[in-house]
Order: sequence, then C-alpha cells, then structure tokens
Amino acid sequence: MRLLEERILKDGEIVGSDIVKVDMFLNHQVDVGLLCEIGKEFKRLFADANINKIVTIEASGIGIACITAQYFSVPVVFAKKGNHRNVGNDIYAGEVFSFTKGVTTQIGISKRYIQPGDRILIIDDFLANGGAVSGLIGIIQQAGATVEGIGICIEKGFQDGGKKLRDAGYRLESLAVIKSIDDGQIVFG
Repeated sequence: MRLLEERILKDGEIVGSDIVKVDMFLNHQVDVGLLCEIGKEFKRLFADANINKIVTIEASGIGIACITAQYFSVPVVFAKKGNHRNVGNDIYAGEVFSFTKGVTTQIGISKRYIQPGDRILIIDDFLANGGAVSGLIGIIQQAGATVEGIGICIEKGFQDGGKKLRDAGYRLESLAVIKSIDDGQIVFG
C-alpha cells in the first residue's frame, strides 16, 4: 500500500537495525484518516473471505481492527494481556512473546466471544517473528473457529514471522513489507 509506505518513510523513526517506530501515526497517536484507508484496503484484500469476526490483541491492534471492522460490518474481539478479574477464568488462553518488549505475556479471550464455526480475520499493526499472531491462532484453534486470513499493516520481511505463517498455509496480506533497514534507510520489498 503506497500510502502507508510513504507515511512510514516520512514519519517513521528507525531505532537500531530492526525497529521502526510509527507511534506518531499508527499505534500511539493515530491518524484516523490513514486508518480508514487501511481498513478499506483490508476489505478489498479479503472481500472474498466469509469473515464474521475480526480478532486482534491489545493494545496497538484495536484501533486498526475497529476501523477495518466497519467495512466488514462485523464485531471486533481483542485478546487481553495478563489476568483480568472481570473476564473470569472461562477463557481461551495463550502466550505471546513481544519482540519489541522482550517479554512473554499471557493473553486470553472470553469463551463467550469466539465460537466454533466463527470465520476470523486477524488484524495487527506489526509482524516481526509472529509471536502475537501465533498466540491468536492458538486461541482461535482452541475455540474451534477458523482463521480465514491475517492482515498486517507493517511486516518486517527480514524477520521470519511472515515466512513461517505463509509456510504453514495461512493467507497473510501485509500492506507494507520492510525488506531491510540499510544504513538508516528503509527498503520495501
């Protein structure tokens, strides 16, 4: 998606050789107009999939998932991190390793919100090693639901998450794929 790539080049900040900060428009301060275009693009890419729910993980994926959901006219369900007294113990649970934070976190979704037979589109902001998406896939499988597709805003193509998911047979659509970060420059591929 050229619009997203241009915005990454304009406003993204490179940290080291493997982190691109986009918090000024995607996942801390949010450019809602850009998110609307992202949602439309995910709708175009997955228009043939029979989606009845969108699943993401808190917190960065929620805004993107909500905007996307309006184009599919379906609800959004997000995995909560940690333990929450108001969710209870009747949950599908998994573990997620965060590349950015360097920690493993418990995630869970109440069994009330994912049912056997649900056809799910996973939406998230970044894909690096695939930890968050893999955790969500495990929860969806526990529920007896089906992953119809995975929509990612920014994939770090130089890390192995995308390859692993595609090799496992998942339909993965990334709007911007960063091939490399060379000498402080982002290269898309």
